[in-house]
Amino acid sequence: MIRAVIFDLDGTLVDTEPLHFAAFNEVLRGDGIEIGFDDYTARLIGLNDRDCFSTVLRENGKGAGEEHVAKLIARKTAVYQAAIAERDVLYQGAEKFVRDCARRFPLMIVTGTLRVEAETILRHAGLRELFLDIIAAEDVERGKPEPDGFIAALGRIGYILRQRDPVLADECLAVEDTQAGIDAAHRAGMKVLALCHMAPASELAAADVVRASISNLDLDDVIHALRGR
Repeated sequence: MIRAVIFDLDGTLVDTEPLHFAAFNEVLRGDGIEIGFDDYTARLIGLNDRDCFSTVLRENGKGAGEEHVAKLIARKTAVYQAAIAERDVLYQGAEKFVRDCARRFPLMIVTGTLRVEAETILRHAGLRELFLDIIAAEDVERGKPEPDGFIAALGRIGYILRQRDPVLADECLAVEDTQAGIDAAHRAGMKVLALCHMAPASELAAADVVRASISNLDLDDVIHALRGR
């Protein structure tokens, strides 16, 4: 039985991964590094900014000290925020599906992006009030594929709702678009709906349910598919 839904943001509700990619490259060029989009989507997508920068710097023989990485994150944040400031980045059908879920379940966001970025996107889309809270990159020590974000989200659900019968991990549905996200949610003990926005179904087959996109996604169909497993 599903009692809560936890959404990823980038690549799941919003078409922002190309914007993240462009911002990463703009900043990395200062270190003489350029990453390809296929490489980004194959290995780096789903990582938070800190892990992405650290990985790429080390692989290219560059210093990945905490201070340098922090400066790169700050520069990338400025570039990315300028890109999303006035854009409608929601995937077609995302607003409807979120509202359908909100009518039946408490909702959370677990994202590798920064809180200010997530807040900007959700408020611009008119969806922020539908989510109990956001667990963002700065709220956990370890990003996806580690389960920390989802574990924190479960704790926040319990704290905010203060139910006598608290929501359990296996009663949560995580909505994701990457293998890192699937791994994180499963390691937290949650079920996963994967959307093939950024990767083919074959790469997301570990999810409990896989669907092509959020467009025309039917909540009852997803719940029925979960019951059939």
